[in-house]
Amino acid sequence: MRILIKIIWYQIHDMSRSLWLIIYTAFFLITSYGLTNFSSDAPKVLVSMMNITVIIIPLVSIIFGTIYHYNNKDYIILMLSQPIKRNILFFGLYLGLVIPLVSSFIIGTLVPFLSSKISLKDHYEVLIYLFVSGFFQTAIFVSIAFLIASYNENRMLGLGLSIFIWLCFAILYDGLLLVFIQYFNDYPLEKILIGFSIFNPVDLARILIILKLDVAALMGYTGAVFQKFFNTDLGILISIVSLIIWTFVPLVIGKSKFCKKDF
Repeated sequence: MRILIKIIWYQIHDMSRSLWLIIYTAFFLITSYGLTNFSSDAPKVLVSMMNITVIIIPLVSIIFGTIYHYNNKDYIILMLSQPIKRNILFFGLYLGLVIPLVSSFIIGTLVPFLSSKISLKDHYEVLIYLFVSGFFQTAIFVSIAFLIASYNENRMLGLGLSIFIWLCFAILYDGLLLVFIQYFNDYPLEKILIGFSIFNPVDLARILIILKLDVAALMGYTGAVFQKFFNTDLGILISIVSLIIWTFVPLVIGKSKFCKKDF
């Protein structure tokens, strides 16, 4: 455990000097500051922040995670020459990236909200869900990035796969779902769509935040069904468990490949 903490601390210290991390934090600071100053309506600001985070966080996490893994190859080889277990090194690298990215998102979003005149008296729970969804999206897409980088030595191929996976979850998935709805619109699809949403962490995070804002009508004719299911304690529990599974499955598979990989 002490070795793991040292690796995490070193990676956090190294990441804190990264220009890209500073830009990432500044992006959320500027965006949140702009939204909180242009509008005094907390639900509208939170919905706008949700629309930004469900696109930007997965994109930055998966691309930055892939590049980060490739760029640390020499460091990984150096560490493996020491008496350090591969799984400890893998999780150290993973947490050393996830923690700074999550911290940047929370700081960049929270500071403008606290300094603004917007009243969050009735919306603290939504803000917490926004942070939770940001945490899970970062953890999920960094784990996918590590999985891709562990299986592919070719940097261009790995980066291309990362962008393609982000496109699938953030854009193509919803488009294919709309085609499916239009093609089978004569059949009851509400429960099927609930099942489909669990297979996309981006949609899952978006749905939870929208439902907590009680604006399910924005989700179309399936909004009432989503609200009935996801607004219950069981629905929230299933959603959180699904996000946890989304985090650990690619992480465990990537760790297994990393431990067997010939560097």
